Amino acid sequence: MTRVAWGILSTSRFAQSKMLPALRRCAHVELAAIASRDPARARAVAAEFGIPRAYGSYEELLADPEVSVVYNALPNHLHVAWSIKALEAGKHVLCEKPVGVTAAEAQALLDVARRHPRQKIMEAFMYRLHPQWRRAVRIVRDGGVGEPLVVQSFFSYFNDDPRDVRNQADLGGGALMDIGCYCISIARLVFGANPRRVVGLIDTDPRFATDRMTSALLDFGRQTSSFTCATQLQPYQRAHIVGTEGRIELEIPFNAPPDRPCRLWHQRGDQLNEIALEVCDQYTLEGDELSRAILDDTPVPTPLEDAVANMRAIDALVASARSGGWVAVDATPP
Repeated sequence: MTRVAWGILSTSRFAQSKMLPALRRCAHVELAAIASRDPARARAVAAEFGIPRAYGSYEELLADPEVSVVYNALPNHLHVAWSIKALEAGKHVLCEKPVGVTAAEAQALLDVARRHPRQKIMEAFMYRLHPQWRRAVRIVRDGGVGEPLVVQSFFSYFNDDPRDVRNQADLGGGALMDIGCYCISIARLVFGANPRRVVGLIDTDPRFATDRMTSALLDFGRQTSSFTCATQLQPYQRAHIVGTEGRIELEIPFNAPPDRPCRLWHQRGDQLNEIALEVCDQYTLEGDELSRAILDDTPVPTPLEDAVANMRAIDALVASARSGGWVAVDATPP
């Protein structure tokens, strides 16, 4: 068996524009079914992408005995509930980020996952699988920047459509949930640790009650990370890793394009090297990596404990913005 049968929960624009085309290119993925609350929409998307079965409810897809993996692309507030249902139906799960809307939700999902150890579950932080991040982390681990002390990142786009789920507070919208989660994740990845405390500043859209811009400082002890994320600014992204002897700059750290090489710059002392990475689709890598973990019964690239830790930092930043001061991050092992 070289392919795993996937079922898709949601016919969202993201699923159609990013994940479905990428999954079709996977070596180890078979697109078997898709579900929507609108049966006609499910059938239309299934026809477009050559998916053999379309369902008019999520429950029908979970009951399909031929589906092995469920990709949960539902809005943020539905991630935990439907991922739990998928696990309890005997399915493996790839859940879009953020895995929940609070750390308590994420922990609840982890608790259920631990009761189903035969099922694989992973949060969809696809950026970690891209060669540019694997190269950057390898440079850091090999001492290429000396002692890594600072991670800075910026991630923004412009979207003021009130119909978009990213602009709906009750669905878990906002900049921090949608893209700030990446900025926290990269700092934790590079430092190999979780922040001790955080301080955040949030600008809330008066129409949507979502954060349209969040800036944050994360204290890792000797190491620090800062970032700004925004949903109503000029689209831009960048990431910097700076150490005692060098630095790394990633040009497109999060939405890595699937049709051209990504670049990063590694400077050590006076020597600056530009590194071009091979063309690839990070969503295709994600689908194949999870499928291989299932086929080979090996650990997923990013365990669910990491998702809980990321959500704890998000929770602390929200609390900090409300209180106006530093907030400690829960350090209890997930």
